[in-house]
Amino acid sequence: MLLVEDEPAQREMLAYNLEAEGYAVRRAENGEEALLLIDEAAPDLIILDWMMPRVSGIEVCRQVKSRPETRGIPVIMLSARSEEVDAVRGLDTGADDYVVKPYNLAELMARVRGQLRRVRPAASGVLLRFEDITLDAQTHRVLRAEAELKLGPTEYRLLLVFLEKPGRVLSRDQLLDLVWGRDIYVDSRTVDVHIARLRKVLTAQGGSDPIRTVRGAGYAMG
Repeated sequence: MLLVEDEPAQREMLAYNLEAEGYAVRRAENGEEALLLIDEAAPDLIILDWMMPRVSGIEVCRQVKSRPETRGIPVIMLSARSEEVDAVRGLDTGADDYVVKPYNLAELMARVRGQLRRVRPAASGVLLRFEDITLDAQTHRVLRAEAELKLGPTEYRLLLVFLEKPGRVLSRDQLLDLVWGRDIYVDSRTVDVHIARLRKVLTAQGGSDPIRTVRGAGYAMG
């Protein structure tokens, strides 16, 4: 998740509460820094202040929503501008939600959860399925053709990411970010090792290999 807020006290307060909810939060203090962080690694969600120096929140939102690779990222825009015309302008720029300052923290957290449920199905506790593979994110059980599979924690997270994005090709760097996180250094070859382990478990009962290797690009489920 990326939090973009130029006021330090507001930024740290909100980041603290988001992290207390279990979210990994990257911080940016202006729109220019935000765009650099988005280019480095696309976040699952952006909380974006409207009024910022250098590059405004409106411009950041416009750029995010104009790029095919980032337009699916939900953007929650924060603004002290309470006029209806301002909310309309923010939403017309592509923002998925618009929250007026001062906001109710519990309500903002609920909106964050709502947007994440839309883009991360596992966050809502729904079952994830691909062909005969089923993953229950609430119980951490994985079935293939009704047989329960025993996965290590890393292989489980890999499968979760693939099932949330079936058909999408994910590079090794993207998998490193989504599965291991940006704060831990892991050699990209480690991804190949865990992919091989996941494949071994998925095909142990004679099933076909559902993970596709895309030469020079990465891996995909299906």
